[in-house]
Amino acid sequence: MNAPAVMAHVLRSSMVESVHRGSLVLLHPDGSTAYAAGDTDSPIYPRSSNKPLQAAAMLRAGARLSGRWLALAAASHAGEPFHVQAVREILDAAGVGVEALGCPAFLPKDVGQRIAMVRDGDPTDRRLTMNCSGKHAGMLLACVTNGWPVEGYLDPRHPLQIAVNAEIEAATGEPIAHIGTDGCNAPAAAFSLTGLARAFQRLGAAAPGTALGNVADAMRAHPEYVAGTHEPDTWLMSAVPGLLAKSGAEGVQAVALPDGRAFAYKIEDGSERAMGPVLAQVLRQCGIDSPVLERLDTVQQPQPGAVPTVIEAVAFT
Repeated sequence: MNAPAVMAHVLRSSMVESVHRGSLVLLHPDGSTAYAAGDTDSPIYPRSSNKPLQAAAMLRAGARLSGRWLALAAASHAGEPFHVQAVREILDAAGVGVEALGCPAFLPKDVGQRIAMVRDGDPTDRRLTMNCSGKHAGMLLACVTNGWPVEGYLDPRHPLQIAVNAEIEAATGEPIAHIGTDGCNAPAAAFSLTGLARAFQRLGAAAPGTALGNVADAMRAHPEYVAGTHEPDTWLMSAVPGLLAKSGAEGVQAVALPDGRAFAYKIEDGSERAMGPVLAQVLRQCGIDSPVLERLDTVQQPQPGAVPTVIEAVAFT
């Protein structure tokens, strides 16, 4: 196991105050490794970066998901009104109520929506605003379509979760190393960063009409449903045609580039603080030139008037 590499410095008054380490792998279009730093072979939890693969499994199971519904099934949405409405639509299509959702109740990730809900006493069921509710609604639709029991749909032994695991192993090209429980109560598969990059490479190159291809097309067509108005994955997919991006909790990011390359990284300490600058740096070194990269650089920077610190990603070579 290789030691994690330095991925970002936090500078205060031009001196390094803190350091974020992690691991990164970049694949050539042919699947060979173009660059690797840190430990890219030991299993990690990709967390929500797994969602496009879970959505592909729902499609193979016959769930009638397409367009914005399918993008939402692959999403970590911000709980904006259009996200919540689409979750309700999927539940209605499945013929089940909000009570069937197995995800916990959370306020929206979107700060403006969170403040408004608390201020106004909004009665919306907080399971709907939880960022994984689109995935859960899609899973319920897949269960109803197949006549599988809705009760226990999050049990790793449920037919749906067995299908999800098969999809993940096919896309990553490696066996799942461990099954844990995600923050939304769904099973969380663990595998390597290289496997995650390989899966996104296959996702990005998948033919239209296939399960992976349909998920990729939905994400590209509806990036606002994959994350949200104020979220980096949405900004990036909206700005760079053909690119696919999906972040995961605890500092995970996976990207498929339009030219067939793909990369994945994990910040070792799980901090989101370095995510935007590291993402922007990797994309620059991959030849992506877009104003959105400057926006990514400032995602976690201090607010105006704060004592200045600068988060600076380290170049990879």
